[in-house]
Amino acid sequence: TSMWVPVKVSKWTYVAYNESDKIYFTFPLANHRKIYTHVYCQSTMLDTNSWIFGCVNSTSMCRQGVDLSWKAELLPTIKSLTLRLQDYPSLSHLVVYVPSIHGSKFVVDCEFFKKETRSIQLPVTHLFSFGLSSRKVVLNTNGLFYNIELLNFGQIYQAFKINVVSKCSGVKEEITSIYKLHIPWSYEDSLTIAQVPSSTEISLKLHIAQPENDSHVALLKMYTSSDCHYEVTVKTSFPQILGQIEENTFTYSSVSSYEREQKVVRFHGGALPAYITSSILLAYGGQLYSLFSIGHCLEYAVMLDKEAKPYKVDPFVIMIKFLLGYKWFKELWDVLLLPELDAIYLTSQSMCFPLVSLILFLFGTCTAYWSGLLSSTSVRLLSSLWLALKRPSELPKDIKIISPDLPFLTVVLVIVSWATCGAFAILLTYLYYVFKIVHLQASITIFKNSQTVNPKHTRRSEKKSSHHKDSTVHHLRLSASDAEDSLRMHDTVINLLTWIVLLSMPSLIYWLKNLRYYVKLNPDPCKPLAFILIPTMAILGNTYTVSIKSSKLLKTASQFPLPLAVGVIAFGSAHLYRVPCFVIIPLLLHALCNFM
Repeated sequence: TSMWVPVKVSKWTYVAYNESDKIYFTFPLANHRKIYTHVYCQSTMLDTNSWIFGCVNSTSMCRQGVDLSWKAELLPTIKSLTLRLQDYPSLSHLVVYVPSIHGSKFVVDCEFFKKETRSIQLPVTHLFSFGLSSRKVVLNTNGLFYNIELLNFGQIYQAFKINVVSKCSGVKEEITSIYKLHIPWSYEDSLTIAQVPSSTEISLKLHIAQPENDSHVALLKMYTSSDCHYEVTVKTSFPQILGQIEENTFTYSSVSSYEREQKVVRFHGGALPAYITSSILLAYGGQLYSLFSIGHCLEYAVMLDKEAKPYKVDPFVIMIKFLLGYKWFKELWDVLLLPELDAIYLTSQSMCFPLVSLILFLFGTCTAYWSGLLSSTSVRLLSSLWLALKRPSELPKDIKIISPDLPFLTVVLVIVSWATCGAFAILLTYLYYVFKIVHLQASITIFKNSQTVNPKHTRRSEKKSSHHKDSTVHHLRLSASDAEDSLRMHDTVINLLTWIVLLSMPSLIYWLKNLRYYVKLNPDPCKPLAFILIPTMAILGNTYTVSIKSSKLLKTASQFPLPLAVGVIAFGSAHLYRVPCFVIIPLLLHALCNFM
């Protein structure tokens, strides 16, 4: 009963306004297939209803059809569809549906074209043209859609400005054109909307370089008006090149160090947690070694300044990357079932690894310092609050590694991890550990205050404690200096544990969002980590430096953080989920020092 209108022209426009009856416009494809390769249709009605169909063996009406509307692309001002005719050999007609509407106005356009007339190649200008030269294409035909292929564009250090100038004739009402930059190998597409006639500038640069085996070309898709002519000009943007090139070729003469770090973090900030953790591990190893060599644990900030050096990590990663270029080493690497080196992956993304790694390491060390300062300050503030609410007991007289409530607490947290979410159990373990350290800080504060009030009594108690330590092997007593040493060590452990918690947050967030559907997260990537971390941190929460000074395992435990810091950079820069697996190893060895 509907009106069926055959359309035999190659280019067609229909303005719908207050339509009382629905209309089907049919486009026979048999003759068009002989001349054209593609068909393009667009509509300014942006609802999601079906509007374009393909008919099988149709004559005057469509009796068997295929809905093609789902293939359309929704843009800010139009919905559009491009079909390659040879992909649909069974279709005899294309049908555009115009519904009955009241008080609304919209425009539908369709055109058949040859691909070569709408695909235009535009090589970008050379890197060292400095914006003095440009390349240009002119679109004189009255088409609705063009693909501008941007040749020789695929590296991070490239940056250009595209200028699109539109000139229209006989246009009385406002016309909109859309320019879409499409990067096939990454999710970097961007849209620019322009009111024509106008001159529009588009920034052209990449966040991810083109992979070596990728043959795709970056495209500028232009959704244009048939009443206008367009001129597209591309030229090198030297100011933007400085921003792109800094982290790859180290040409920094015209920018500050702060801006350099900003650029590096913008492109490679995802690797920063690995570098922060690596710096903390180096400081942690230095503290364990100072406890072994001189019997005292030095301050975290001092050890970070002394131990967190790029030359302790980067040369090993660079050496491994170099050796992987040899077949025999690559075969050995594969036999050991080792994953791909992250430095290789990052280099494939046009990241000049040694130079960027150096900046990230310095930035990571700086972040590790300030995070350590924030952590220790937070512990002091929480201990002050604890003192205001409840006065804690004094420093423990005898050290007990395994307190009566420790096995029960460990079992409860392991059950929580198994029954709910490993990341949730890790967070609870973190809160327990922080509570233990806040309690220790409060006890040290109480002891110092009493020392100020009665120093003679304190000196007598210290001598008595020292004598007791010399004469008793199995019952260790805790002095004020030992407590402060322990607090320094615990501050570093909290920093490491904080990053484990942060890196397990995605699992926790996912679990919380889906808690109304299920209580147990399955699969749970953090569960194996939680099973090891819970007993480890339960023991470390009751660990004091005096109890591990004489451990035979302490020297070994102090040597492990260095290779693990290298491992974090080698395998965790692009795969952050691996970082906690490296961090837990020195924590476990630290805990075992209480028993060996």
